[in-house]
Amino acid sequence: MVGIMTITITTANLNGIRAAKRKGMLDWAKAKTPNIWCMQEVRAPQEEIDPIIAQISEEYVSASAISDAADLHSTNEVCRVKGRAGVALLSDLPVTERRYGLPGLTEDVDSGRWIENDITTPEGYDITVASIYVHHGDVEDPVKMEQKYRFLDTMLERLGQLQEEAAKGGRQAVLCGDFNIAHTPADLKNAKGNVTKAGFLPEERAYIDRWLNEFEFVDVMRDLAGDIQGPYTWWSQRGRAFDNDAGWRIDYQFATPELAQAAKGFVIDKAPSYDTRWSDHAALTITYEV
Repeated sequence: MVGIMTITITTANLNGIRAAKRKGMLDWAKAKTPNIWCMQEVRAPQEEIDPIIAQISEEYVSASAISDAADLHSTNEVCRVKGRAGVALLSDLPVTERRYGLPGLTEDVDSGRWIENDITTPEGYDITVASIYVHHGDVEDPVKMEQKYRFLDTMLERLGQLQEEAAKGGRQAVLCGDFNIAHTPADLKNAKGNVTKAGFLPEERAYIDRWLNEFEFVDVMRDLAGDIQGPYTWWSQRGRAFDNDAGWRIDYQFATPELAQAAKGFVIDKAPSYDTRWSDHAALTITYEV
């Protein structure tokens, strides 16, 4: 008989892994120890990522989340454009396969934006977890918007493959990351003032419509929270956006239906004050009973 296990999956844009470490990320890691941790905007070379991941592993051991640092499995891809992007994925559950990047995207600017792990729980439940960092875009720069739409278009093919496998009773999937799109007016404080800006353009929001309707993925946090304003996951560094909670919800977990139905709760770890943040994003953690 297959049992039920509770697992936690976190997605967090680090705004630079080195800066996040300096600002207290390791303390957060020791306190939370998610089973699966998807990171975006790692923004560091491999030789500087490795020792920080090793420190995170030690924090997991000291918190008794794992018995040995080697039990925390690490996957990451560094962006080929220095100082940009970069994604990572940590798991204290067995990783059976790793995949890097979206097939067909070969430009340097598209690297460090998509990695996948196939993970199996001790009870035998199989999931594919992706850590994703979508281009920010800029309406004043057509090249950057073209890069964003090219990435989003390429995503559609991969979503179709994941959805097809899940629908046939195979491996379920969850897409975690900073998608740099607020889906509806409930997902940002000032919707009216941002309808012509990257991140809330109708053309961008239409992609999420397709993910949910055509490809049957579920916006898990919204499904759990219901029809409310926010809660947000990112606040501008400018002005008093954080203090006034004038934020955006751009960090998501999109899951195939079976996995989404197993979601039992979520937490957005918004820091208690501006000066205690270790990133301009807050970590989003969802608990699943699988």
